Amino acid sequence: MQLGNQNMQYDRAKTIFSPDGRLFQVEYAREAVKKGSTSIGMTYDNGVLLIATRKTPKLQARNPEKIFKVDEHLGVCTSGLVADGRVLVDDAREKAQQNRMTYGEPITVQTQAKYLADIKQRFTQYGGVRPFGLAMLTGGIEEGQPELYQSDPSGILKEWKAIAIGKGSERAMDTFEEEYEEGMDEHSSIELAVKVLKEIDEDLDAENIELCIINEEDKFRRVSPEELREMDVGF
Repeated sequence: MQLGNQNMQYDRAKTIFSPDGRLFQVEYAREAVKKGSTSIGMTYDNGVLLIATRKTPKLQARNPEKIFKVDEHLGVCTSGLVADGRVLVDDAREKAQQNRMTYGEPITVQTQAKYLADIKQRFTQYGGVRPFGLAMLTGGIEEGQPELYQSDPSGILKEWKAIAIGKGSERAMDTFEEEYEEGMDEHSSIELAVKVLKEIDEDLDAENIELCIINEEDKFRRVSPEELREMDVGF
């Protein structure tokens, strides 16, 4: 009985490591991410694309956004608990504006990604709060070069060329391992991203996809479903 109570203690308190070095509440937060909508980030020859599935129930007027503009050159994409994402996006936008006011220049992509990861990490150290049930992709242009970062509920931060989070992410990464190539152009990158999403959900159409492109020329730009169909990328 005593052993069972100890296991329950590790399970409920995120500030206590289990004997094998695990933080169960953080692992549960990662499971929440796996149930979130599929989101993808990819770098290509001169930009970054962020793409996510967004299905709207019949009686719901509009499904919450998964991709958000943070600054002219930078955006974030989320998967997991929608409300958690909203809070972190507000923090990200405030940080970006503070950087412009303090230093007179846009925040770097890496600095923004690290800032969001640091917030998540702090919520794994203290009692009375829970980890964010959210993974985030932060993508943008830095001195003409595309950069893409991913952070998970523990605050781990990694830089990627192509990454998928949310439902079906492991299957998506298998496809990227086989088919992604450095220096792909914008059209080929979108075509591959759409292919990956349709492998996870065969019934997906352009109306259910949210796509944003970030490059040196256009900065942050949203692509409408109509424009996506006209691109001839699988719809």
